Amino acid sequence: MKDQADELRKMMGSKDKRPQRVISISSGKGGVGKTNIAINLSIALQQLGQNVILIDADLGLGNVNVILGQIPEYNLYHVVKGTKKIHEVMIETEYGIRYIPGASGFSSLANLSGRGLTKLISSMESLNDSDIIIIDTGAGISDNVLYFLLSADENIVVTTPELTAILDAYAVVKSIYPENSEADIKILVNRVTKPSEGKDVGQKIITTSKKHLGMDVKYLGYVFEDKTVPYSVAERLPFYQYDNKCQASLSLTTIAKRIIDMEYDETKEAKGISGFMEALFAFVNKKIEIIK
Repeated sequence: MKDQADELRKMMGSKDKRPQRVISISSGKGGVGKTNIAINLSIALQQLGQNVILIDADLGLGNVNVILGQIPEYNLYHVVKGTKKIHEVMIETEYGIRYIPGASGFSSLANLSGRGLTKLISSMESLNDSDIIIIDTGAGISDNVLYFLLSADENIVVTTPELTAILDAYAVVKSIYPENSEADIKILVNRVTKPSEGKDVGQKIITTSKKHLGMDVKYLGYVFEDKTVPYSVAERLPFYQYDNKCQASLSLTTIAKRIIDMEYDETKEAKGISGFMEALFAFVNKKIEIIK
């Protein structure tokens, strides 16, 4: 593991003057609109002048390409296997963002060494020109999801006002706690009918997290329930592109501005893509050692 970390720092660390932010977007359960949020938030950030790369890390069930109306020929699996570099599978979209299609078999990273590892790390250099990298994780708290959550600089947990969604969102926070009790976790409440509904849901998770875990979870904001969203999905278009003045789009614009305006904490330096990969290798290999 030490050799992998050294290799990462040697090849990439010196190239990051100020590492870009790596933000994971997750949810405790499926069906809360996580992927739609990840895609449209990426576009909203891009519209506000940020250079954004979206990575579909919903392993085995990735559907970013569906909403974007694309059928990629290559994906992250080909990068892991060493047959393609990231810039060869990364897709430029008409919405200004770039995205990397998802794949299954990400645990193959644990078996990379030598030439294979060098190829993967080298290919990551093409991500250094972005300001923000958005990681769309799978739903739930499987090991694969936790690898991404624990490796990212910031975590946005998407929920809805539905009770089961709230409980599952708290389960995500609780699953992060044993490994990193100071993780940067923000709650985004989707499909609200009024602003107070979002604030109430966020406060419940914040209060419970503080009381039982001692964790300082933050409230990021809400996205309105909006009939434009299912219409845009049917058309295989991001709703931010379908109608950037609809309630859902305006909600995300507000959230995107908050993300950009958040004060940079020099005492908690962003890892950037090199630090993200280093952390990801560490967690994957730790799990492999436990299994052995």
